[in-house]
Amino acid sequence: VSSDGPNVLKFEKKFAKFLGKKYCVAVSSGTAAPEIAVKSLNLKKNDQVLIPNFTIISNALAVVRQNLVPVFIECNINNWNIDISDLKKKITRRTKAIIITHIYSFPNEMDEIIKICKKNKIKIIEDAAEVLGLKYKKKYCGSFGDISVLSFYANKHITTGEGGMLLTDDRLINKKIRDYRNLCFGL
Repeated sequence: VSSDGPNVLKFEKKFAKFLGKKYCVAVSSGTAAPEIAVKSLNLKKNDQVLIPNFTIISNALAVVRQNLVPVFIECNINNWNIDISDLKKKITRRTKAIIITHIYSFPNEMDEIIKICKKNKIKIIEDAAEVLGLKYKKKYCGSFGDISVLSFYANKHITTGEGGMLLTDDRLINKKIRDYRNLCFGL
């Protein structure tokens, strides 16, 4: 029942294995997931976070609530994913993270996005809420981000009625996510 109950822990372990990530943390909602993800990156006030202009409002709210600046990237009409050329134009020295949202069973061009982000030291938050089980070049969407977020809301591929999930390979980010999930009671 609780966030540390045996069934939740079992669910987290199976999900981490499924997506090939080291750590997985269940949270109360798909809205909480991006908020916790953004907060766990310890960005500074007025840092910029790139966001597709076609995504759920939760992603923009996660940025604004941390006193960060959302910068919107144009999306392609063919697949509703970010336009790589517009992504390149929007990067500045203040750009610290990007939220990549896979939409309507069309994965983003993750190879190119990862290359651009590594070159510019930009953290990737991968929103795979609408594409659970979809692969990009034989690898599951949700396995590419520094942090990946999922939703289990009633209209998603897998539902728990409500709930969300964060995944990462970074031990320190995982600790922050776990702390934020539980109101930092362990601190």
